[in-house]
Amino acid sequence: MIAPLTASEWEIVALSLRVTLVAVLCTLPIAYGLAWVLARRRFPGRFLLDAVVHLPLVLPPVVTGYVLLLLFGKTGPVGRFLNDVFGVAIAFQWTGAALAAGVMALPLMVRAMRLSIEAVDRKLVQAARTLGANRWRAFLAVTLPLSVPGILAGAILGFARSIGEFGATITFVSNIPGETRTLPLAIYTGLQIPGTDIAVARLVVIAVLLSLAALILSEWLVRRSAGSDAHVI
Repeated sequence: MIAPLTASEWEIVALSLRVTLVAVLCTLPIAYGLAWVLARRRFPGRFLLDAVVHLPLVLPPVVTGYVLLLLFGKTGPVGRFLNDVFGVAIAFQWTGAALAAGVMALPLMVRAMRLSIEAVDRKLVQAARTLGANRWRAFLAVTLPLSVPGILAGAILGFARSIGEFGATITFVSNIPGETRTLPLAIYTGLQIPGTDIAVARLVVIAVLLSLAALILSEWLVRRSAGSDAHVI
């Protein structure tokens, strides 16, 4: 029988949830904006933007982490600006872990939201415009509400991806106990230490349960959305 989590393990779980939730909440509006642009706009460079958005899916996570370190490290252009102007450091902080998780989750979130936006009938938007609504009001009244299932599914997929993020995180913010050591990093650390099999098993169970619950919820939302659309039709 697996013993209850210790205080240090609860700290790891709490840090992982904080990093994941911040990553998802901060990435959500960016992902939706990109999804809307890719779904509704045609412009030169659209395919390039699409490729850049999905690049973290095909790049080794270590490469993504290294790029983040180059950009947001203390000597990087963005990191130096944030440190000099706002006194904010991201590299080797839990906020950096959230940034890495958000970047890795972004492609999945954009894809789910884009499919939902593309499923919204343009004729409904045009009907709203015909009735006197401007573009912004038509978006708020039609596109946004009808794409909510995709937003929720994207957020949940982003949560599942963020909770398991390892490569970009350890490259960008290292493996600092109490600061950046999330569940995957704690599991990796435990595997390097003899006699910690039980502690690793407890963390693995927590990680599996969190990810499985997120995937099941996402699938349920997708099926419910599809069922609702079919019922309307």
